[in-house]
Amino acid sequence: MENENKRTVKEWVIRIVILLAGLTIAHLGVTLFLLAELGSDPFNVLVQGLFRTLSGVTGLSVLTHGRVHIAVCFIIIIILLFVDRSYIKVGTVICMFCGGPIIDFFTMLLTPLVSAMNGIAPRVIMLMLGCVILAYGMTIVIKSDAGTGPNDLVAIVISDKLNKRFSIIRIIVDVCFVVIGWLLGGIFGAGTVICAFLVGPVAGFFLPVNGRIVERILGEA
Repeated sequence: MENENKRTVKEWVIRIVILLAGLTIAHLGVTLFLLAELGSDPFNVLVQGLFRTLSGVTGLSVLTHGRVHIAVCFIIIIILLFVDRSYIKVGTVICMFCGGPIIDFFTMLLTPLVSAMNGIAPRVIMLMLGCVILAYGMTIVIKSDAGTGPNDLVAIVISDKLNKRFSIIRIIVDVCFVVIGWLLGGIFGAGTVICAFLVGPVAGFFLPVNGRIVERILGEA
């Protein structure tokens, strides 16, 4: 891994701009996926299950899905700080706090279009398109090497430590999120299963492509 201490301020700015571009693209995909209403993404099935379990046990009205989401992200970051802190970067924090507002923006923008759709076929197409866009944007974020979302970090760290393909590890991680979330009371649909098995392989395809694009941008900067 490149020695980050040798990176100039200019390079860090470029990497963060690339990260933000990828983050925006990825959350456009997430928004399409969620608006299709065919199931939540695997990570949010886990969050939903935890939220329902904690709400039932504690009865605290202060708990919300969004707050549990942020709490899970923090827990993942804390665990990874003990495993290998080199994976935690400024972009990780950016991803954690910027994802929600980006989804809110795209939801407001795209809801009228989705409301005009009739039938299951357009929603399935939107779901598949959302998964592909999510995977493409996610790989740009990863290849920016400025940090990535806490949930994606789990797959990245495991694939690096075990020297296994990212796409395979991503599927395993997503399936684990869905199973644990379901056992805790989370709800998932056909779209969740499609997302769990589609995003990983598509991301594996785009990783080298976007890696070359990022390297070229950095080389010309």
